[in-house]
Amino acid sequence: MLILLPPSEGKTPPDAGSPVDLAALSFPSLTEARQRVADALAEVSGQHDALSQLGVGATLLHEVSRNTRLAHEPAAPAHSIYTGVLFDALGYSSLTPAQKRKANTAVVVISGLWGAVGFADSIPAYRLSMSVGLPGVGKLASYWKPQLAAALASHAEDHLLVDCRSSTYAAAWVPAPDRTVAVNVFTERDGVRKVVSHFAKHTRGELARHLLTRRGKAPETPAQLAKAAAEKWTVELVPGTPRKAHALNIILND
Repeated sequence: MLILLPPSEGKTPPDAGSPVDLAALSFPSLTEARQRVADALAEVSGQHDALSQLGVGATLLHEVSRNTRLAHEPAAPAHSIYTGVLFDALGYSSLTPAQKRKANTAVVVISGLWGAVGFADSIPAYRLSMSVGLPGVGKLASYWKPQLAAALASHAEDHLLVDCRSSTYAAAWVPAPDRTVAVNVFTERDGVRKVVSHFAKHTRGELARHLLTRRGKAPETPAQLAKAAAEKWTVELVPGTPRKAHALNIILND
């Protein structure tokens, strides 16, 4: 089982640590592509219109400024850099040592800057969304799509992929639909369902934690995943097609 997560928008910079070693990250075949994006990001982040190019407000100027010196910034494990609703719900710091080892193996974060990283990979805090386009690189989702397809194909082979990504990050890698389950979250009142945003992030984080902490074997099929999720929520499994992944719909009472 692999759990695919999007990065958090905000990052928590470490107080100390060695700089990132791109070649030491998971999926080393992405090293050259990562360097190209990092160089383009540093150049854009130093320009007078950096905020508008990166699609952020003035309150994030200090984070954009950090982008210009990422090669020298302290790095720390991705599970401590990524923070926010989803990652708080996953609660890596409160996992047991065995559960942390499982998370380090199972969790893959799809990133606009790194392409893909493992949970234990050491990275600096940065500010870059997958929706951004960079000079010489183009739209990041389009840039990473062939890169990730090549780098992740063998890693994902024979694994059930629990896809907790948002649509922006899902566009950067489309794994084989027969072994992929996209996780959707709805609220329901009087038989009417609504898609939710904040609670979707939280519930996806809770699902990731449940899969990492529950007893027994990890799910190997969409049906087994639905059965595991049903231990905590009301769920329905929508079968996939040759071109579309399965969907696990988690229904929250409004």
